[in-house]
Amino acid sequence: MKLQKVAVISKVGSKDSEQAAKEITKKLLAKKSTVYTISPIDVKGAKKVETIEELKKEKLDLVITLGGDGTTLRVFRNLDNDTPILTINVGGNRGILAEITIDEVDYALEQIVKDKFFLDKRIRVVASCGGKEFPPALNEIYVNRTNLTKTAEIDIKFQNDLVKQKMDGVIIATPSGSTGHSFSLGGPILHESLEVLIITPVAPVYRLASIVVPDEKIEIVCSHDCNIVMDAQVVKSAGYGESIIIKKYKKPAVFVRLKKRGLRQMSKLGF
Repeated sequence: MKLQKVAVISKVGSKDSEQAAKEITKKLLAKKSTVYTISPIDVKGAKKVETIEELKKEKLDLVITLGGDGTTLRVFRNLDNDTPILTINVGGNRGILAEITIDEVDYALEQIVKDKFFLDKRIRVVASCGGKEFPPALNEIYVNRTNLTKTAEIDIKFQNDLVKQKMDGVIIATPSGSTGHSFSLGGPILHESLEVLIITPVAPVYRLASIVVPDEKIEIVCSHDCNIVMDAQVVKSAGYGESIIIKKYKKPAVFVRLKKRGLRQMSKLGF
C-alpha cells in the first residue's frame, strides 16, 4: 500500500493517545506521506483539521486510530466511506477492535508498505426515520422507550414476519457487535465475516429469544416516543408510531489486519 495520504486520529481527551498520535505522525512525515491530524494534535508539516467530517472530502489511503473501541466506533461512524483503518489500542480498556499496540507500530507500517496485510471487511448498519438517514453504526443500533414509566409495545417487521410484544427496547446488532450489548442480553456470538443481523429484544414481557436474520430491511414501530442510539454514542429521536427502518449500510467498515486469527473478538473477551 502506498501511504500517500494518511489520517491519524487520537482518543478525545487522552494525553497518552495524543502523544502517540504525534509520534506516529512524525514517522509518516519522514516517509514523505501527507498526514492529516485532528485538533488539538498539531505537528509541523502535517495538515490539521478541526473535525473528522472534514476528512470526508479527502481520498485517504489509510486512517490510523489511537485509543479504545470508542475511538474506532467514532471514526467508522464519521468516515462513511470504505477507507481502511489500522486500529491501535492506546488507553482503551480492552481494545476488542484493535489490531496492534503502540509498541508494534513500526512493524505494522513496514508490513503495510510491503503489502503484507489483508483487509477485514465488516458490515455496518444504518437507521432512517422520517425521511432522514442517520450515521452508520459498526456494532449496533438500539431503539428504546423514552418514557421509562411505561412499557412500550414494539412491532418488529422483517421479510414477511412480524414480532409484536411489550418490551423496553430492541437491539439490532451486526456480527461485529454480537460481542457487545446484544451478547450481554443473551444474544449469540457470530463470526465477524457473516452478513446477517441480530434482533435482540430488551426486557420483553414474555421471553423472546434473539433472532438472526438476513441483512435486509428491518422495520421497527414503537407505541411511545423512543430513542435511536448508534453504537452507544449518538442518540436520535422518533415519535410514537413512526417507522424506523434499519438495514445494512452501503459501505463496509474495513480493518487493516496483519495476521489471521479465528474469532478475534472472542479471544479478546477471554474465550
